[in-house]
Amino acid sequence: MTPTKLDQQFDFQTQALKLRGYRQQLLASNIANADTPNYKAVDIDFAQELKRVVNKQGGDLNLSATNSHHLQAVSGNPYGATILYRAVSQPSIDGNTVNMDIERGQFAENALRYESTIRVLSGQFKTLMTAIKGT
Repeated sequence: MTPTKLDQQFDFQTQALKLRGYRQQLLASNIANADTPNYKAVDIDFAQELKRVVNKQGGDLNLSATNSHHLQAVSGNPYGATILYRAVSQPSIDGNTVNMDIERGQFAENALRYESTIRVLSGQFKTLMTAIKGT
């Protein structure tokens, strides 16, 4: 199916929201595992992943079912985003690489950017509705 101009209008913000939501899950997981021995903090390069998704490079893996009893694969990783390990700023004795100051900061920044993207998308919908209604 060929995307319409309306689809294209909202596609960038929609893709950004999906990636921001996934990044928020990763950051929350880091925070939740701050006391887990040998846990390695992870993140994604948001700008690079958004560029890749918008340009439709890589992403969804198509798995073939060779048996009617096979279940469909479900991934919490949209578009096959490359997960990166966070650089260790201060090593811990138990091998955990979570730095709570960094994680909280990244979590808050990502949440603000998510909210900002929602506001931009909402503004686009309001503009479209105004154009349709003519008022």
